[in-house]
Amino acid sequence: MRFNVAASALFLVPCALALVAPSPHLQNKRSTVLKEGVEYNVFEHAATGAKLEYVNNSGICETTPGVNQYSGYLSVGENMNMWFWFFEARQNASTAPLAAWFNGGPGCSSMIGLFQENGPCHFVNGSTEPSLNEYSFNEYANVIYIDQPIGVGFSYGDDQVTSTYTAAPYVWKLLQAFFDQFPQYESRDFAIFTESYGGHYGPEFASYILDQNKGVANGSVTGDAINLVALGINNGWIDAGIQEKAYIDFAVNNTYKQILSSSDAQSYYSAYNDECLPAVKQCESSGTNNACINADNVCYDSIEGPISGAADFNVYDVRLSANAVDPPETYVDYLARSDVKKAIGAKSNYSECPDAAYYKFSSTGDNPRSFVSELEAVIQAGISTIVWAGDADWICNWVGNYDVAQTLDFSGASTYRNASLEPYTVDGVEKGTFKTVDNFSFLRVYEAGHEVPYYQPEAALQVFKQLISQGKISSTSAVSGASVVRSVLG
Repeated sequence: MRFNVAASALFLVPCALALVAPSPHLQNKRSTVLKEGVEYNVFEHAATGAKLEYVNNSGICETTPGVNQYSGYLSVGENMNMWFWFFEARQNASTAPLAAWFNGGPGCSSMIGLFQENGPCHFVNGSTEPSLNEYSFNEYANVIYIDQPIGVGFSYGDDQVTSTYTAAPYVWKLLQAFFDQFPQYESRDFAIFTESYGGHYGPEFASYILDQNKGVANGSVTGDAINLVALGINNGWIDAGIQEKAYIDFAVNNTYKQILSSSDAQSYYSAYNDECLPAVKQCESSGTNNACINADNVCYDSIEGPISGAADFNVYDVRLSANAVDPPETYVDYLARSDVKKAIGAKSNYSECPDAAYYKFSSTGDNPRSFVSELEAVIQAGISTIVWAGDADWICNWVGNYDVAQTLDFSGASTYRNASLEPYTVDGVEKGTFKTVDNFSFLRVYEAGHEVPYYQPEAALQVFKQLISQGKISSTSAVSGASVVRSVLG
């Protein structure tokens, strides 16, 4: 999800000094502690000064026999507690890859993804109790869901994150502590999957990990290298200069509902060219908070805000009316239950998308800052990458995602730009259109809103598995009950 309001503050640059430095005399310590009737496993991590407190196998959400889960907190500093929920793979957990899931916002909980999209359980037909999701991402991989920054979801305490850049070191720190507590996962293939404002998060978190890995290799960073192999961005907000125009393009011409007539759109195109784009370019050239806050305000006031009110439509799924709620919010009531919170070890009340975290990001003008260069660096490093989008979403629509993908610079970029989109099939059924060149793929998903795995769970799981295991996506055809893979563009 993506929201838009303005404030003002200093833009902070990420650095090791932003994290609490450990004492050189500390060693990792493990213990258990009983707090308010809940037994927590405690792991004090010497290398980062962080502390993990978590519960084993709560029995909540994942009820498949023999599949372990851990939920709890990483304390990354004084009164800074980041929530995580980890699920083993249902098959071959001892050798399966590891993936991290981040929802967007900025400032929205990854429990959205867990319960509404791709987690081990979901709520069906208005049920108040979850049931197993057969298309969960942990059908294939071990998956960790992370609520960041502090204050989001079940995370609580002091939030020092004011931008995508300052968020990345805390994610690195959590992963380092997690790997030291659970060393069986540290050498596994690792993937980041994210959506919406994850168009900022994904490229920055991935590029930060690659930079830290270089530091580990040359001895300038203490820690474990992370074997990053894949990055997936679902309906991402990556580059405002490109995607603000796509708000107009999609509103005029999409599969489901015309929001603007061609004649009405002309004033918006003028506003884009005369007001929004120049402000975004000023943000990019100067890099100052004030310029980027101004760009955020100008583009919202001239394009995003007016178009979102120009017709009765839901910005996350244009097939719905503006006030419709889908996916249902059943899981929020479930996570408010005291018995559920106690079982999973949650120490705070759940907050899906709190305002405080968002305001900190808006205070640095984070929204209109482009993350194309970070995304290009990840692709150029050989990381298997996909930008994919449900084609009924307006807020981070597929047109804008496609336009961003067309600008990317990597070794196969020329071939990619000139290639046509081809049908993407799941067991012979067309679910969208795609193209793949080298380690980069783009996919438009039919009949899907903002949260693609909710609308097209079978296709989402296939994409997830293919990107991690094959390095690219490809169509599958049903033949005698088995799937035969057909690649497009090598």
